[in-house]
Amino acid sequence: MSATRRQILARTGALGAGIAFSGSLTELFAGTATAQSMGHRGYGPLVPDPAGLLDLPRGFRYRVLSREGDPLRSGEGKVPSNCDGMSAFPGRRGGTYLVRNHENRTHSRQAVPRVRDLTYDPGGEGGCTALELDRDNKVLSERVAIAGTSTNCAGGPTPWNTWLTCEETEFRAGEENYTKDHGFIFEVDPYDPRRTGAVPLTAMGRFQHEAIAVDPGTGTVYETEDAFEKPFGLFYRFLPEKPMGGRGSLRAGGRLQALRVPGVPDLSTIQEPGTTFDHVTWVDVPDPLARETPIRFQDFGPQGITHAQKLEGCYWGGSCVYFISSFAHRKDGSAADHYGQVWKYDPKRRRLTQVVVFGPDTDLQLPGESPDNICLAPSGGLMVCEDGDGAQHVFGLTRRGEVYPMARGRQNIGTPQKPEWGEFAGVTFSPGHRTMYVNCYTPGTTFAVTGPWGH
Repeated sequence: MSATRRQILARTGALGAGIAFSGSLTELFAGTATAQSMGHRGYGPLVPDPAGLLDLPRGFRYRVLSREGDPLRSGEGKVPSNCDGMSAFPGRRGGTYLVRNHENRTHSRQAVPRVRDLTYDPGGEGGCTALELDRDNKVLSERVAIAGTSTNCAGGPTPWNTWLTCEETEFRAGEENYTKDHGFIFEVDPYDPRRTGAVPLTAMGRFQHEAIAVDPGTGTVYETEDAFEKPFGLFYRFLPEKPMGGRGSLRAGGRLQALRVPGVPDLSTIQEPGTTFDHVTWVDVPDPLARETPIRFQDFGPQGITHAQKLEGCYWGGSCVYFISSFAHRKDGSAADHYGQVWKYDPKRRRLTQVVVFGPDTDLQLPGESPDNICLAPSGGLMVCEDGDGAQHVFGLTRRGEVYPMARGRQNIGTPQKPEWGEFAGVTFSPGHRTMYVNCYTPGTTFAVTGPWGH
């Protein structure tokens, strides 16, 4: 299908209560060629930060919670590099617990410290750290939550308040410095990581994981795969043996399946927002552990399976799961080009719908490029982390479909004329919606942003 310019978006349901995309594509992103040109939209223009760290709209302020290389308050070592996916959990007396991924491979600038009973593979340098904050976002504690993993990119929270951290790699034991196979999901308890330890959830598959979302009604876990080379990644669902069983229940195993859209081998070819596929099917994965062959290369039968480049964010909203393809390039082997797609899957209707597609042949353009992490905002809209070149932003999307700049990173590493920008990741809000937390990937920094969110 070719993209239709100035097309009206079909109603797509809720990304959360009351959210719907509507209006023409031209109107939806009109006047957003640059972040600075958005003017009065959202919370207003970004104000340069005198400290050279984070530009925010007037009335908002930030606190640096943690920076790469600083000592961990637990005394276990230093704050690791490459801060990535993150989620917030309710704490004591109005406080918050944060669990933060560190996408370290080998030879990282600052590895996650190996801690007894929390280390999966001594050769791994990735993992998670956990912060406890009081209601004023003062850091009460900061510690290692899991270590010895690799390339912990994103993940997602569970309905029982744990974090599923995902390894975006397929390294085997004996490769690089690893002593064990990698490419798994691990469960992390933000309150007491020793209750979950460092146990791979092998039945959930071994592949280049990106993110997950859990259906709070059925316990089904949806998973994205961010494969770098063709054939690209798949969209999965995991049917647990003990659905909604609480902490540790996913270790009991289950059934891993991949999405098949009949007649659509590559999602990049669908560039008509509102396009719907009814009665899509799910196919059992032949070998979830990928003992001999990576899952995306495995034989799914004569009808094949549906692939997509750069499958990243994955979130549950209302009664549906949403997932993102950050971009697709023909030069990489995709069947078509785009700058980002948002898809919605309705499990009750077995219906897949394309919610939105960004350029290059449409009028729908992000001010930057490559939507990555997203989360629901207190206003009912979205926050989107940009993952591209040049200046990096967190963009907001209002209920009316207007895009506005929420934050711009200025890590003050290079010169004012040529700063070095680190991408944003892990955007999330406190349980009470008073604070937005977000990471700068490099140099690894975690910010708490407060201000007039209700306005």
